[in-house]
Amino acid sequence: MPPPPPPAPLAPVELPGNHVRLVPLRAEHLEGLLAAATADPSETFPFTFVPRERWALERWLDEALSLAGAGRAVPFATLDAASGRVIGSTRFGNLESWDWADPARRRPAGLDAVEIGWTWLARSAQRTAANTEAKLLMLRHAFEAWRVRRVTLRTDARNARSRSAIERLGARLDGVLRSHMPASDGGLRDTATFSILEAEWPAVAERLAARLRR
Repeated sequence: MPPPPPPAPLAPVELPGNHVRLVPLRAEHLEGLLAAATADPSETFPFTFVPRERWALERWLDEALSLAGAGRAVPFATLDAASGRVIGSTRFGNLESWDWADPARRRPAGLDAVEIGWTWLARSAQRTAANTEAKLLMLRHAFEAWRVRRVTLRTDARNARSRSAIERLGARLDGVLRSHMPASDGGLRDTATFSILEAEWPAVAERLAARLRR
């Protein structure tokens, strides 16, 4: 059986909303990201790796752009929709293309599953509509434009606030991967893994839209 064709390159995409605008991450976002990351105390990001020194942010940005160029991630700068100010970043990663025996089951974008993550927001944007709308925009693009079958969301198992936020999206806990990766505080991280399936997306979409209307 011949291998599946490689997925078509994912063109940069902008996802506009009423509260936030997700734009393709670019080198010129460095200053805005640095301002957003350093405006608040480090305790703002207790379980999330957020580079707060220029050299670390430059390396982080170079890595994100390299992954994008290799077709392995789709990173965004998160902008405040009203002011255009950079308030954080998020991305699609772990892009999966499955080897289907029946070629007719392959999706047009060549993707079967993606992960939404690598997300951080300045403290001024936390506990606002920013994260909810960003997730709605990304989930809508994943399920309706790319037509993926599953979206994965992960967080440090200790991060109760992040786990609660993911559950409020309508995602279900798949399990906890023990000693999965380095933690942001230098130790080993247990990773809580959640997912939303294609069949669950309509109910999740309505839930998120209702939250934004409120």
